[in-house]
Amino acid sequence: MTQPVEGALRREFGAVQGVLFDIDDTLVDLEFSMTTALRDVSEHLLPGLDQGGWEKFGRIFTHETTHYFDRYLAGELTFNEQRLLRGRAALGHFGVDLGEGEEARNWLTSYARIQPGYVRAFDDVGPLLDALDAAGIPYGAVSNNVHDYQRAKLDNAGLQRIRLLVGTDTVGVPKPDPAIYLEGVRLLGIPAAETLFVGDNPLLDAEGATAAGLLGVWLNRTGQPATDFTGREVSTLAELLP
Repeated sequence: MTQPVEGALRREFGAVQGVLFDIDDTLVDLEFSMTTALRDVSEHLLPGLDQGGWEKFGRIFTHETTHYFDRYLAGELTFNEQRLLRGRAALGHFGVDLGEGEEARNWLTSYARIQPGYVRAFDDVGPLLDALDAAGIPYGAVSNNVHDYQRAKLDNAGLQRIRLLVGTDTVGVPKPDPAIYLEGVRLLGIPAAETLFVGDNPLLDAEGATAAGLLGVWLNRTGQPATDFTGREVSTLAELLP
């Protein structure tokens, strides 16, 4: 392995020899793809809904119903079941009952077909990966979703160069179980203490990775307040660079 160039990342992170990233809302703007696709497949159910209403609709689906995704991670729901329950909750807020029949199946199928087309990488991803490539620093991704689904997402976002990918099905556990971070470290071939882990969730990414022995960093793109968080924090990926 080529010796990484020193000084490729900010000094305060120490002697970083490898980097692992979360994917959703860290590398890929998942919220944009979800909310845009949601509007496409739901406009016929919510005619005349104003922009504020659509923003509320999107918040319910992406932020206020994540307990359904947690149940998927726990094995209590399938991926499509959690997605449909989140859609029902968002539509139900506006008085629409999606029901159990053909309408629900069509809504779910349409969303699953359309959403990948709106997947895009954040603007700060390419420059950081360019810098890591130039410095010879290996990198990869560790995600709380299954490998093949996330592989397709990275490819749709133009991030094919991120070849190393660990999903929940890779080791059979989600974050913050130490095993999922350490599998990424093993594949990088870098000591955990010299591996930076960057993600948008302070608990699952920054604190979970730090507890596993990595250098966890919270990517707080939205300026979310977290008074109990005392770890490393950046607002953009550009802030990792010197």
